Amino acid sequence: MACMADAQRETMAPLTDPLLLDNQLCYALYAAAHRMTKSYRPMLERMGLTYPQYLVLLVLWENDGITVSEIGRRLRLDSGTLTPVLKRLEGAGFLLRSRRRSDEREVEIALTPKGRDLRAEAAAVRESVMCQLNLSEPEIQAMRADLNALIANLSSAV
Repeated sequence: MACMADAQRETMAPLTDPLLLDNQLCYALYAAAHRMTKSYRPMLERMGLTYPQYLVLLVLWENDGITVSEIGRRLRLDSGTLTPVLKRLEGAGFLLRSRRRSDEREVEIALTPKGRDLRAEAAAVRESVMCQLNLSEPEIQAMRADLNALIANLSSAV
C-alpha cells in the first residue's frame, strides 16, 4: 500500500530491517509514554492521585463543571474507562458528580474546594517532570505539536 510519505521516504536511506524494534515509531512512543508516567508517579502518589486521575483534574482545572462525555472527549476516553476514575476521585473528596438539571441523562462533574486546592501542588509536579526532560519550553511545545499532528493523522485514518 502506497501513501504520501513514500515519496519522502525515498530520499532517506532504506532501513536494513523495518521490523527491528529500534525502527518502530510505535515502540518509541510506547516507551516514552511509559517513562513519562513513571516520572509522574512518585509525586502524584504523594498527592493521593494516579496518572489518569491527574489527567481528569487537569481537564477540570481548565474547565470546571463539565459533563463526563466532555471529559471523555478531551481525554479521548470512553465513559466505561472514565467512570471508575471519577468515582475514585469523588471518594477521595476531589470532585462531585451530579445529574445535570437541564438533561438528567448527563452527569456533570464539579471540583470540590479540596480538588481546586490541589492545582497549586500540581504546578510543582509539572515543573519537576519538565526538568527531567532536559528540554526547553519551545522544544516541548514543538514536540507536543508534532504529537498532536500524529494523533490527528491517526484519528482521521480510522
